[in-house]
Amino acid sequence: MEHKEKIADLEHAILKDYSNIAGMVVMKDGKTVYEKYFNNCTENSHIHVFSVTKSILSILIGIAIDKGYMKSVDQKVSDFFPEYAASNRSLHDVMLKNLLTMTAPYKYWFAPYKKYFMSDDWVQFSLDLLGGGRQVGKFRYAPVVGPDILSGILVKATGQSVLTFARDNLFQPLDISVEDNIIFHSKEEQLAFNQATGISGWVADPKGINSAAWGLTLRAMDMAKIGQLLLNGGIWNGKRIVSERWVAESTSEQSRWKQRNLPYGYLWWISNDEEPGYAAMGDGGNIIYVNTERNLVVAIASIFAPRAKDRIELIKKYIEPIFKQM
Repeated sequence: MEHKEKIADLEHAILKDYSNIAGMVVMKDGKTVYEKYFNNCTENSHIHVFSVTKSILSILIGIAIDKGYMKSVDQKVSDFFPEYAASNRSLHDVMLKNLLTMTAPYKYWFAPYKKYFMSDDWVQFSLDLLGGGRQVGKFRYAPVVGPDILSGILVKATGQSVLTFARDNLFQPLDISVEDNIIFHSKEEQLAFNQATGISGWVADPKGINSAAWGLTLRAMDMAKIGQLLLNGGIWNGKRIVSERWVAESTSEQSRWKQRNLPYGYLWWISNDEEPGYAAMGDGGNIIYVNTERNLVVAIASIFAPRAKDRIELIKKYIEPIFKQM
């Protein structure tokens, strides 16, 4: 089958089965080999990437450790929140690494989303739910409530907002624009944000602390740059952004969701098939996918839709076969 025919098949599949895709960028050997936008979106459309935010935060934690703001992933949460440590003994048992590998315990069975979104301090809300006598070191995926502790740690350690630290150390070197903090004043505003394509920013709680698990808006090309940065071992345009050691650690298996047999790094999902790689994955079909063997990055930005079809399937069936031998 000719290359053009394969591209046509890919785009037909997108329109038929993956119709909420806003933009897709494919990079092979560091060069952009495919870039296309859908749903009236353009290269400048900013999309809420949901849990892809977690993987961006992982890079920021790595940069902060590289720069000496934190000692290591073995540092205790209680070091950063001594004011809470006396009332919550769990802070002494949980390390930074537990938060990064989703092996921190929480008191809740069902995430209290409504109370979380109504709270004016998402970091303290999450700290109050840490522990509960459950086992430290056991995988427990926390989609929204919990990871904000990492945002709090980053702010405490660096003395800067998460967004400011991200701009100075990650976004600006990669020519990524994230304009403002976004603070919601109603549920309707939040729901509208999930469908928006023109808002550049990072969600924050009323105290101005940026969310760790969701809430960042990026362009498809921004997402591809992040993937390429890691594929480059932490170097962008000849400049070291994050250490090679952090890239290797964060994109290697550090824990595993046994029920689903899914390996996990430091807020990155690790490839579970014969070809090595990793992915940042967000609700609605947002993904930064890196295949290290094929030197391939696939970034897909998607406008939120419930029960969006698995993007890995799209990548494996259509995208990798087109670009693997280029």
